[in-house]
Amino acid sequence: MAETDQKDLDFEQAQLAYSIIENLVEHTRIVSDLIALMAQVLDEDTTKALTQTPTWTAYLDSRRSMEKTKADIERFAEILNQLKP
Repeated sequence: MAETDQKDLDFEQAQLAYSIIENLVEHTRIVSDLIALMAQVLDEDTTKALTQTPTWTAYLDSRRSMEKTKADIERFAEILNQLKP
């Protein structure tokens, strides 16, 4: 984002966006922990069957994507701090 573009973002709007993003990331982390806990109680055959599904592959891809998103969120937080009145 260019310096001039940063000034187009209102601080209050940016703060709201950051809050929404932060809540979604936290929810995703909690759901991920729940899925891991649930997977631990499954028997070996069920676990094997589950991890070979397209849904499981999509879940893992999504987790990797969220890891990459952390850097974007940190960048957004830096921009937000620059906008702070």
